[in-house]
Amino acid sequence: MKPKLRVWVTFGDDLKFGDGRARLLETIEKRGSLRRAAEEFEMSYRNAWGYLRELEAAAGFKFVERVPGGGPRSGMRLTRAGRRFLDRYWKFRNGLDGAVKRAFDRSFR
Repeated sequence: MKPKLRVWVTFGDDLKFGDGRARLLETIEKRGSLRRAAEEFEMSYRNAWGYLRELEAAAGFKFVERVPGGGPRSGMRLTRAGRRFLDRYWKFRNGLDGAVKRAFDRSFR
């Protein structure tokens, strides 16, 4: 038996940012491509691109930017603001995991 926690950071009333979207951004950074990241998540490029546009509009800053030039380094990467947000999200998320585990252990063990 173990606890499971779902956490979202909301922008406005509707747009939710959680672990899945955080992993999508990390995969864009890792793969250097929105298309490749979307494929890995088995989502359409159109849906992934639409989500990024909505996220950036709601957040008020860019999460990704195009990498200029051709060849293997072309594609997309996280902006500084996008990386900073993602780092803060995981710090927040991991802190909650520890607090939930401690509360669970006090309650059930």
